Amino acid sequence: MSIKISSDSTCDLSKELIESNDIGIIPLYIILGSETYRDGVDVSVQDVFNYITTTKQLPHTAALAEEEYAEKFEEYLKEYDEVIHFNISSKASVTHEGAKKAAQRFGGKVQVIDSLHLSTGQGLLVLKACDLLKEGKSSAQIVEEINALRAKVNTSFIPDSLDNLHKGGRCSLAALMGAKVLKLHPMIDMKDGKLYAKKKYMGSIDRCLKKYVEELAVDHPNYDKTRCFITHSHCSPETVAKVKEVIENHFHFDEIIETFAGCTVSVHCGQGTLGVLFIYD
Repeated sequence: MSIKISSDSTCDLSKELIESNDIGIIPLYIILGSETYRDGVDVSVQDVFNYITTTKQLPHTAALAEEEYAEKFEEYLKEYDEVIHFNISSKASVTHEGAKKAAQRFGGKVQVIDSLHLSTGQGLLVLKACDLLKEGKSSAQIVEEINALRAKVNTSFIPDSLDNLHKGGRCSLAALMGAKVLKLHPMIDMKDGKLYAKKKYMGSIDRCLKKYVEELAVDHPNYDKTRCFITHSHCSPETVAKVKEVIENHFHFDEIIETFAGCTVSVHCGQGTLGVLFIYD
């Protein structure tokens, strides 16, 4: 039976990865003032940053309605026998509820997975599903294996600034000011589908990122060597190159893939955020 793998746009996979793996992408909404756009379709990350700079306001993000998911699933089922769809963590967005209700209309032909992650943490699970599909696994086998892997994904990142997190109500004014004065950069980690500040680093962003990667290697000595993501929101090429070098010195991934955080994720994390994401044992 033919199976379509699809995901919310929050998986932050590149166009090349999406096309080469035949992944369907369903964009979430980005609201800039009174205008609503589709993430990655008719609005870019630079548009988001320009809006924040100009208005000093944070854009809003919005999920799709149940009916919109149903329309997309119906479209996929015209070409495929089954659909496996990935949502951003249900504890970060209501998208999963809408997709799950829409899936119930199709008599078991659509399986919806709560990734419990976001950005390329979600993307890692999407690509793993594609790997399993190429191995000939059934939809039931893929869903079972992916659900078991969700607790083994490192979704973490370090923001260069806490401004967007503060504007979005995820960081207090005291924490914001303290970070600016002391040059603190928190490591934001994801556990059980929720984001939390795991630890703090002090100094320049490059220094903090180096320490961050080194500690990831200590914390996760056993890992899936298939792929690793360096995902960032418009960091400098020099910073990305330095991070890649530290990864190469401490890990042995078959692929280190650079990808850009999409609009939905960038709205909340802000410009200059970088994460190193992979699956561990």
